[in-house]
Amino acid sequence: MTLSITARCARTGMVGIAISSSSPAVAARCVWTEAGVGAVATQNITDPRLGLLGLDLLRRGFGADAVIEQLVRAGRFADFRQLAVVDQDGNTASHSGAHALGINGAVHGPGCIAAGNMLASTEVLPAMTAAFAANVAEHLAERLLRALEAGAAAGGEAGPLHSAGLRVSDRHVFPICELRFDWSDTPIADLRRGWDVYRPQMADYLQRAIDPTAAPGYGVPGDER
Repeated sequence: MTLSITARCARTGMVGIAISSSSPAVAARCVWTEAGVGAVATQNITDPRLGLLGLDLLRRGFGADAVIEQLVRAGRFADFRQLAVVDQDGNTASHSGAHALGINGAVHGPGCIAAGNMLASTEVLPAMTAAFAANVAEHLAERLLRALEAGAAAGGEAGPLHSAGLRVSDRHVFPICELRFDWSDTPIADLRRGWDVYRPQMADYLQRAIDPTAAPGYGVPGDER
């Protein structure tokens, strides 16, 4: 029911996830990132608690392989779970349980993991990692989105996609980018439009959080700065 790309940017240290599913609000359950810590995707028959536990383990110094080992041992239903972990050093690890749905699995690339279940074909995940690797100069959010678009172009999920999300963390306790479309007939296209609108303003919103006196005007009626 899901395809995702979980990654760390070697150039900037940012971590993030892009994801899409036939289910509603996929990013609410499956996407976990923290600056200076790493990223965890929890999918298939999802247990969001594993995302929180995964970040906690990364925070305590566990590497990606050790986090996956602990998450698989953490509950009774590991065979139903699909997990992807990228640690702050860019190491990757994944788990696809025996009861993961349909065509499923994970493909690892430099600093990234494409993972999915109920996929249209085995070509989807390699297309995602190839797209991620081909755009190293771009912002991590752009690279993740291009990877998600490549997965959809390669067939995506066996059924129609209805929700998508994009989250990137960089240095701060809050994500610098968190976009979600929770129910749509074109969720990845919606995500692209949302990112294209938000990207030119992203640095301004960050500056307003850090020091609003040095930030540009807000661009709304009544703003006379």
